[in-house]
Amino acid sequence: MRVILKLISALAVLSTVTAMPKDSPAGDMVDSGSFGVFLDGRRVATETFSVRQQSGVNTISSQVKVEGGGSSQSADMQVSPTGALIRYEWHELAPGKTVAVVVPNNEFLMETVTEKPGDKPAEQPFLLPNTSPIVDNNFFIHRQVLAWRYLASSCTTEPGKGLKCGPADFGTLVPQGRVSSRISVQPVGDEKVKIRGVDQTLLRIDFKGDDGQWQLWLNPQDHYKLMRVTKTGDAVEVLRD
Repeated sequence: MRVILKLISALAVLSTVTAMPKDSPAGDMVDSGSFGVFLDGRRVATETFSVRQQSGVNTISSQVKVEGGGSSQSADMQVSPTGALIRYEWHELAPGKTVAVVVPNNEFLMETVTEKPGDKPAEQPFLLPNTSPIVDNNFFIHRQVLAWRYLASSCTTEPGKGLKCGPADFGTLVPQGRVSSRISVQPVGDEKVKIRGVDQTLLRIDFKGDDGQWQLWLNPQDHYKLMRVTKTGDAVEVLRD
C-alpha cells in the first residue's frame, strides 16, 4: 500500500501503483497494454492503452477498435500533479467524426462537442470539481484509474491483516454521454479466478453506477493492474491481453 500512496502523491487523481526506479527520467510508463472485450466468448473489440507519468502532467491514452473495422474511437486525458484535469479529448475515428473536449472552467468543468468538422461546438458546463474522475464509455483503462484512486483513498494496511477497504462514492463525468454519474465502489476481497486456464488470486471490487454493476479484478502482485471485468446480467467479459 505504501507504493500506492507514494504514487498518488505524484499522480494525484491517477492514484496508481508502480515501482519505478528512483532515478527514472520524466515520462515513465506506468502501465501499457491492451484489453480484449469478449461477448459470449468471442472477441468483439480491443482497447489499447498507456498510462504515463511525466513532469507536470500525467497522461492516460486509449484507443478502442471494434473487430472487423466497424468503428473506432480514441481518448486522451491529461491531469496535473495536484489532481486537476488539464484536458480530456475524445475522438470518434469511425464511422463518424464527433469530437468532445473537457477542460476546466474556473473550479468546475466545461465540455464542448463538435458533431462533424466545420460545425460550431456545443458547450455544456458541469458543476463538478475539476478533480472529478472521467470514466467515459467503452474505456476500461478509465475504470482501472478510478480503481487505483479508490485503493489510495479508501484502503489501508493493517499488520497481519493485509489490505482493508471500505465503500466509497465518486462523482464522475461521462463525456460521450454528456452526463455526470455517481459510481459507488464496494470492496469484495480476494477471489480465486481462472483466466485463460491459469488460477490467480485477485482483489475484487464492484462498481455500481447508472450503467449497471461491474465487477473488477485487480492483481495485487502486479501493482493492482486491472485483469478482468464483467457486468451483472450481461455476457460481456473484459480481459487483459
